[in-house]
Amino acid sequence: MRGLADRPEEVPAVFAERFNSGDAAALAHVYEDGAVLVPQPGSPATGPDLHAANGRLQELGVPISVRPRHVYRSGDVALLIVDWVIDGTDGEGRAVHVEGTATDIARRGADGRWRYVIDNPFGTRAQQLPAEGTVEPAF
Repeated sequence: MRGLADRPEEVPAVFAERFNSGDAAALAHVYEDGAVLVPQPGSPATGPDLHAANGRLQELGVPISVRPRHVYRSGDVALLIVDWVIDGTDGEGRAVHVEGTATDIARRGADGRWRYVIDNPFGTRAQQLPAEGTVEPAF
């Protein structure tokens, strides 16, 4: 498994690799202490709640793919706009499809590695119902 990101544009790929590994502890290292995840629009989570939200998605066993669209950096802070999708079949044979365009903030730490400070996977999207015939799991 690759180390943490040396550049802000690498953070999404590090996140995806660690998410897809199923290793919740490895995924947790992609976040700063005190980071915020917005698992549902308008509902921020931190600490154990952040990690539990990611864990619920990891438990599905469906991989995430990411495609950074824009990365804007100012010193040790970066704004990342990232298209992502979780698409496949879960362990119970149900179709899973969740996608979005994330609006994320990453920061370079004292160790020179970049981590998420704010992970907002749905960007400006309002909460929506899942498409018929698919499961859109709650984070």
